[in-house]
Amino acid sequence: MTLSSPTGGSTANDRSAALVRTLVITVFLEWFGSTAIIPMLPIYIKHLGGSDVLAGLVMSAFFATGVLTQYPAGKLADRIGRRPVLLAGLLTYSLSSFAFLLPINGVDAVVLRGLQGIGAGAATVASLSLVASAVSVERRGRAFAAIYGGQIAGMSIGPLIGSIVGVSHMHALFFGSGLATLAACIPASRIVEDRPERARDTAGSPVVLERIEWSRATVGALVASGGFGLFSGVYDLCWTLLLVARGASGWQIGVSWTLFAIPFVILARPSGWLADHTDRKILVLGGAAVAISFCTIYPLLHQVWLIIALGAIEAVGFAAAMPALQSLLTQGVRHDEFGRVQGLNATIQTAVIAVMAAAAGALFALAPWVPFITTSVLATISMVVTAVLWRSVPGKAAVAEITLDVADDSAQAATGSSVEVQ
Repeated sequence: MTLSSPTGGSTANDRSAALVRTLVITVFLEWFGSTAIIPMLPIYIKHLGGSDVLAGLVMSAFFATGVLTQYPAGKLADRIGRRPVLLAGLLTYSLSSFAFLLPINGVDAVVLRGLQGIGAGAATVASLSLVASAVSVERRGRAFAAIYGGQIAGMSIGPLIGSIVGVSHMHALFFGSGLATLAACIPASRIVEDRPERARDTAGSPVVLERIEWSRATVGALVASGGFGLFSGVYDLCWTLLLVARGASGWQIGVSWTLFAIPFVILARPSGWLADHTDRKILVLGGAAVAISFCTIYPLLHQVWLIIALGAIEAVGFAAAMPALQSLLTQGVRHDEFGRVQGLNATIQTAVIAVMAAAAGALFALAPWVPFITTSVLATISMVVTAVLWRSVPGKAAVAEITLDVADDSAQAATGSSVEVQ
């Protein structure tokens, strides 16, 4: 499979660059709107008369529905196209947000938050699948880095706006969240998706998908993705608890989250370039090693400023690892597999985050260091497994591209056929 030809490579690169720019705007609007309601949502549920347990159910419903629906969303994207799934996901989230403006009770909130999880999960899987299907292997690091930069930029602004508006104006936040994700449909609707002819039969109907051919690069990336999900799960709950235990004020907690997000935005371009020009395995495993070290250190510290500063430094490792991890995840994946692979990756990460977040509270109650050390141990195991799986996988994207081209040229010589994806 030739991803860019000598004569058409420049045109193909221009088209894929335009797609990435469009998706960056789309995901920024989506994440800005979807994260604006998060800080005040648990408090709002209690204002509706709900208990702490009900508030927890509302928050967990988002992850639960994501776990159940992200792989089916990816499979649907492989069958009918990624753009329709992206638009459906954005519309689902938007309408669910507007529905919060209706007279609802706590149970209704659980259902609506679950629908938001379905919409957000489908949109994320579809957007990453679009990037993988349109951008050649040696340029995917920069493309994925740009998408992550757009997501984190939205996430760094949304919660801040939500905290300022406050729970007393929650209806305005729900309206703004729905409006932002609805606006994200505008750039998404302009996407023109190229799909290979074999994706449809002679009658124009989607064909039955072939089974996924698992490679060491993809399987190792899935294991590593679960390892990084462990950190997200424990930090979602225990980061704030640890800072409070060390005497941090509300503004210091807010600043700590913002400082963690900033490196992702600043380093989007450099981290993407590194993923395309250096050994991606080292970037992923090195970033994980930094995260494991810092996660082990945090509960031993008592200075709030030092914990916050180290959190910002740790984010640099995450920023370097994520584009490289996505690049390895999609290495050697067929065009009709991208949605399912991204769906499975999102399902694994979401499930790990949900389980770790649920267990972290009980572990923290035993002692503040327990959830952090537990996470470090489990993450170390996952990265050792990843390193073993990746031992024969090309680390550099350029080498992987040559390997794929040689393999595809051999297959074309045997079958007498040629497929070019622009």
